[in-house]
Amino acid sequence: MTDEKEILVIGAGLAGPLLSIFLARRDHHVTILERRPDMRKSEISAGRSINLALSERGIHALRQADVLEAVMAKAIPMKGRLMHAVDGTTTFHRYGQDDSEVIYSVSRARLNRLLMDAADATGKVDILFDEACTAVDLENGTVIHQNRSTGESTVTAAEHVFAADGSGSIIREEMEKHHEAEDSLERLPHGYKELTIPADGEGGFRLEPNALHIWPRGEYMLIALPNSNGTFTCTLFFPMEGDPSFASLNTAKKVRHFFEEVFPDAVPYLDNLESEFFENRTGPLGTVRCWPWHVADRFLLLGDAAHAVAPFFGQGMNAAFEDCTVLDSCLDDGGADWEELFALFSQKRKPDTDAIAEMALENYVEMRSDTAHPEFLLKKKIEFELERRFPDRFIPRYSMVAFHQIPYSECMRRGRIQAEILDELSAGISSTRDINWDNAELLILNSLDSLEGL
Repeated sequence: MTDEKEILVIGAGLAGPLLSIFLARRDHHVTILERRPDMRKSEISAGRSINLALSERGIHALRQADVLEAVMAKAIPMKGRLMHAVDGTTTFHRYGQDDSEVIYSVSRARLNRLLMDAADATGKVDILFDEACTAVDLENGTVIHQNRSTGESTVTAAEHVFAADGSGSIIREEMEKHHEAEDSLERLPHGYKELTIPADGEGGFRLEPNALHIWPRGEYMLIALPNSNGTFTCTLFFPMEGDPSFASLNTAKKVRHFFEEVFPDAVPYLDNLESEFFENRTGPLGTVRCWPWHVADRFLLLGDAAHAVAPFFGQGMNAAFEDCTVLDSCLDDGGADWEELFALFSQKRKPDTDAIAEMALENYVEMRSDTAHPEFLLKKKIEFELERRFPDRFIPRYSMVAFHQIPYSECMRRGRIQAEILDELSAGISSTRDINWDNAELLILNSLDSLEGL
């Protein structure tokens, strides 16, 4: 499609500016409405997380937008999980086969600024800040937005409106009210709170920087991701109610006692534990599922507005970025009209985003509990050996998701078959030396088709 369009994007978080870059390259003029001030000029929060895990799907999208080099200049490679037991011992679980298969810790704020700058540089994108979307007319393609400084409301019309306004999308809410759309926000009984491990006196890291640190404790966990300034952002994933929970840890004394008992080797690094615990917000966790994603050729949901997921596979941002590349590829079909384009995009992405939502919830159990079990470590060793022996058929599920662009739905399908194979091969053994590899080959050949073309 090359005919120039006037396009409106709601939200200048991560997906909005990236999408705008792709649209501007096709000679469309894009206006982005963003409710926050310009974060490049004001010290404001970039969103709900300080840093994010960037993997292959996101890397591909940033490469396509010509911003990857700038992003990677400050990205920190994380080669695997460094697990912290209650007794202080640590074990390292590699993510992939070698150091070529890593994920990257990136600053959400820096990434957001880079994407805004790249959108501005196209000359076809205007970002209007302090403009909160307050209402929409789904039939006529108009959006009412209010300037948060002056209180003045404006009605803006566009040929097409893309809702990249996050899990609380006002566009999605309007679609549910007036178009009988299916919309659900499934809250988890757990929430999260961010804490900080400061840098040392010389600005260096106080923990191993090239790993994602995890303190798995069964029903909850603490994680830590490195930042380029030597700090770590820690996130406590924890029950909202019950004992223990965010509700029960209601005094500084209780917080200190709990952390010293449950996360003893983390406490010496959490210099501002009590103050941050009570000053930093407790965030909710949930999954957005809705359908349809579009109204005629006027409105289209993407990113968290269409399919917010729990953060336990590190794929929320990566999935949103993949939305942009998939939509861009759909635009290559010059014969389709925009309603057909929106329908095609939605039909392509819905099965995959449903799949990553489910896998993210499954991965929470793995991270907080399974990783502490010897059986889990044995299966990981078997997985890597199967991948080495049968690279055209067997790739561990985590690797398929993080280091490839295999559709999420296919990752889930193959992952379940592979889990059954691992169960059979690991039954009653304690080492990979005990495996009958001829039997393993038969299982692989009979159960998994070739990965070629995925």
